[in-house]
Amino acid sequence: MTNLAKPAMRPARPEFSSGPCAKRPGWNLDQLSSAVLGRSHRSKLGKGRLKDAIDRTRAVLGVPHDYLIGIMPASDTGAVEAAMWSMLGARPVQMLAFESFGKDWVTDVVKQLKLKDTEVLDADYGLLPDLSKVRADADLVFTWNGTTSGVRVPNADFISADREGITICDATSAAFAQDLDWAKLDVTTFSWQKVLGGEGAHGMLILSPRAVARLESYSPAWPMPKIFRLTKGGKVNAEIFEGATINTPSMLCVEDYLDALTWSEKIGGLTELRRRADANLGVIADWVAKTDWVDFLPVDPATRSNTSVCLKVVDARVAALDASAQADFAKKLASLLEKEGVALDIGAYRDAPPGLRIWCGATVETSDLDALTPWLDWAFASVAADSLSA
Repeated sequence: MTNLAKPAMRPARPEFSSGPCAKRPGWNLDQLSSAVLGRSHRSKLGKGRLKDAIDRTRAVLGVPHDYLIGIMPASDTGAVEAAMWSMLGARPVQMLAFESFGKDWVTDVVKQLKLKDTEVLDADYGLLPDLSKVRADADLVFTWNGTTSGVRVPNADFISADREGITICDATSAAFAQDLDWAKLDVTTFSWQKVLGGEGAHGMLILSPRAVARLESYSPAWPMPKIFRLTKGGKVNAEIFEGATINTPSMLCVEDYLDALTWSEKIGGLTELRRRADANLGVIADWVAKTDWVDFLPVDPATRSNTSVCLKVVDARVAALDASAQADFAKKLASLLEKEGVALDIGAYRDAPPGLRIWCGATVETSDLDALTPWLDWAFASVAADSLSA
């Protein structure tokens, strides 16, 4: 390895993974000592903690009072799947697919549920589909922020206020960092391990009155697995949205989520969470603007994520390599940074174009990103000196 001088400063916390994401500043295990352990989650104390998580989620996110919020198994995936399996099939479906998870939802609807009247509006990584094609008479499934592409919808203007269909929005890396237009969202899902840095395996399901009406007026033709069942006797199962989860949750994870919500409230709530993420994106944007070997994967600056920031190597020498060699170069960058202990888990998602993915959500300190960017330049210069001809 070519021996180039290393930057003097190091990030205090090198955790830039896009999920599970960095814990909130100052976090330690001692703060979970009040977790309800060794007790039933259906005990008064356990159910109270779960209801507290629901109520404080509503308060921090500003969820309308007539929307229901429930805790679901299997992370964001479980919440999205429960919504699709329970509600789709009543009318035509449109799906926006511009990153890996959106494409997974397409697979579920087209190949598993086998809904024939489905239109897929797709786009390559770095781009959004043509949002002008979204129809008011169809149900819509989409990701608000593409965790694997770094592309987000800039707003919900493409969704009609007078729509006939319902919208199902996977907001897992957008919630707590971006403005969600609740009036346009009928089903909203996210997981604890993203912007608030919680632990995995638990998802949140937020339903508008329109979504509740769909659940109570439509019964799918297919069998419904237990963990997807949102109704009971033809009515929405209200207990799910009062803290009675479908299956047993980890009360340690619940306590960790409550700790993250407490931190959010103390620093100024949603406004400050968004500000922190925007400031973090700003550090990367300023560095990219003066760096010739790298660029954002998203083509339109208005669609750049402020959480899952995806970058591509645009150096002409790397661009001249074949796809396999480009991927190898990007992996060497991420591996070298991890070896130095300055950036962990920042390689691009396995299905995405080769590059780097740096989590910039609210639990990441701006000072750590300031310290990281010189290391990114050092890593590029080191790998280029060893791998590329002059």
